[in-house]
Amino acid sequence: MRLRFAVVALSLSLPLGFSSAALAASAASPAPPFVLSKMLTDPALSAERIAFVYGNDIWTCRLDGSGVQRITSGPGVKMRPAFSSDGSLLAFSAELDGNLDVYVVPAAGGVPKRLTWHPGRDVVQGFTPDGKSVLFASPRAAVNNRHAQLYAVPVEGGLETALPIPHASRAAYSPDGRTIAYNPNNPAHLQWKRYRGGLVSKVWLFDVASNAIDRVPQPAARCNDADPMWLGGTLYLRSDRDGEFNLYAYDAKAKSLTRLTDHRDFPVLNAAAAAGRIVYEQAGTLHLLDPAAKKTTDLAISVAGDLLETRPRWAKGAKWIREAALSPSGARAAFEFRGEIVTVPAEKGDSRNLTNTTAVHESAPAWSPDGKEIAYVSDESGESEIVVRAQDGKGAPRKIKVPGAGFYDELVYSPDGKKIVLTDNALTLFVVDLASGASKKLASERLYAPARPRMLRGSWSPDSRWVAYTL
Repeated sequence: MRLRFAVVALSLSLPLGFSSAALAASAASPAPPFVLSKMLTDPALSAERIAFVYGNDIWTCRLDGSGVQRITSGPGVKMRPAFSSDGSLLAFSAELDGNLDVYVVPAAGGVPKRLTWHPGRDVVQGFTPDGKSVLFASPRAAVNNRHAQLYAVPVEGGLETALPIPHASRAAYSPDGRTIAYNPNNPAHLQWKRYRGGLVSKVWLFDVASNAIDRVPQPAARCNDADPMWLGGTLYLRSDRDGEFNLYAYDAKAKSLTRLTDHRDFPVLNAAAAAGRIVYEQAGTLHLLDPAAKKTTDLAISVAGDLLETRPRWAKGAKWIREAALSPSGARAAFEFRGEIVTVPAEKGDSRNLTNTTAVHESAPAWSPDGKEIAYVSDESGESEIVVRAQDGKGAPRKIKVPGAGFYDELVYSPDGKKIVLTDNALTLFVVDLASGASKKLASERLYAPARPRMLRGSWSPDSRWVAYTL
């Protein structure tokens, strides 16, 4: 117990961060003239510009992806931007004052104006057709956390008005204001991909004058229809009825849907429509679809902002420790410390940062049985690899590729130090020969469930001939 507490005490006071050499290299390296930005989400569209969320802030750009401009700044989530019909205003939901509320700001930039003040989560859906109010969904009056309702709040400020629709999560007015297309329930497919249970996302059509309901038909096997949007009198939506989420156009007279995109690798996640076009998010980038011309343009967008989270800075404290491994002698312990592999002494000696990589994530340290090497996982190449290096940090590291699903962990050396058994992100167990770099699949979980405890971990027999594991 004394040894264990000594290691923890040292880790609590370990001041780690970016090395001076790394800082100098970062300062000396000029930024490239154009860097394609990924992870752009929540797109919105006007006749002239596209709005999107990047790094928890809202940005806009021209329709070709150029002229990127930052609209919001500061801490807290910003989400669901929406242009007014004339493109002069942007509505969005944000935590600028701590709670998620509705704001409007000039589309060219300016000071955001807060419109809602309720402690519930108010999520922007768009503008009313006359542009005088912002449509939003909120659970403020729901008796449980499974439903939200639609409200409209004046752009100039004032009290919200509840719409006569019992439950709605995503919604959009038709341009003539006569119909509201909406999803009655919160999307279950965000938790379970290809969900086909009783809460599949359906699109209903609400007649504003008569309060009558029509429905977009679904196949007998069910599917998820989401994010309804309008161009003129035509309704568009996302659907996974053919496998992956793609865009569809709905013909109300024929009661049929026509598929517009054919993405099979990654789903269409969010979409918005205006001025004869649809902008949508897929594979981390934005795409612009012209339904009339049946042409899709992949947008190359470069976001050049200060992005404070990416600045080199010092990180200190035990809160950054993720994983730990004790050396065979107990003299040192290895930690994953905020993406670095660090070893600290149990009693006397210096701490060692074995990796010192500011833009690389390392994890899952494991000591060799003789205590001379440490193996860990690194994404320096862009994909997860196994790295083996001397525990004192000297010499060049060895890198081994494993043909698994990445995000490897649970590294365990064989007693003879010649092999490592590990688990990948698909809950598959591999054994890796350190001399040859060859990998062999041992077993895989039959049922993949991210929330269940990770039990698939290899345990070596003393003679290094057998691996025991649990399925």
